[in-house]
Formats: sequence, structure tokens, C-alpha cells
Amino acid sequence: MAPTAASALFLREAEVRRGIELLAFGHAALLRAGDAALAGHDLGRAHARALYFIARQPDLTVTQLLGLLAITKQSLGRVLNDLGARGLVETRPGLRDRRQRLLRLTEAGAALEADLFELMRGKLAAAYASAGQGAVGGFWAVLEGLTTAEQKRLMAALG
Repeated sequence: MAPTAASALFLREAEVRRGIELLAFGHAALLRAGDAALAGHDLGRAHARALYFIARQPDLTVTQLLGLLAITKQSLGRVLNDLGARGLVETRPGLRDRRQRLLRLTEAGAALEADLFELMRGKLAAAYASAGQGAVGGFWAVLEGLTTAEQKRLMAALG
């Protein structure tokens, strides 16, 4: 099915609601791509998000990961305990501050994250190809418009 062109009245309630719905359903579809692989490890989507960001920035601190995931310390603690117990993430003390905890994927964690990324990459690449280059740039611009200055700073630090 060809994408519906945006109305010239794209700021009206109906168009904004359509955008919210597409964002919600599209996000859910993208995340579902990895659900079976996660279930095979008895893990959930929060684990996948943590693996993704640790892969993007090895030696990420727990504090930095908290900022990226925007979850509570308690929730992150459960996620990191699960990942550590399964041998997917290792924690080391900081170089300058020994109280700091640096996070890094193990070989098994890197393999799982690569599998999850590939599943999502395929789904997103197909959607990008269907929409075309101009639409991808517009999509990114809309998503960037939804992010805060702090989130932009965190993303820039990922490289």
C-alpha cells in the first residue's frame, strides 16, 4: 500500500492523531522484530535497549545509561543484574573513580545485540526503501523535533 500523503493541513487534530498512531504502531512493530530472539534468552525489550546503548558506547557508565534509557535506578539495576547473570554484560570500576561502574558487552552480549540490531535494521531499512530518501530525512527531522536538547547531547556522544 502506498503511503498516504500528508494533508496541507498537517497541523490539524486528525493529522496529529494520525502521526501519534503511526509512531506508536511503527515503534511497536520495530520492537517486535527482536521479541522472539529476546524470549529465547528470557529477556525483554528493556534488556534490548540496554544492550543497544552499551554496544554503541563501550565503557558507558551506569549514570550515562540511566540518562539514555530514562528509567529508574531500580529498573536499570534489575536489567543489569539479568544481563550480568546471563554473561552478556560485564561491569568494571572506573579508571579515575573506582566507584564508577563501566559497562561493556561480553562476546555473547555483542553477538546477541548484533542479532537484535540486524532484525531491526532489516525492518527499518525496508521501510526506508519504501518511503524514499526524502521521506527518511523528513522522518528524522520530525523525530529530532521531538527530542530534548539533553537527548540530542546524549545521542551526539554516541558518535
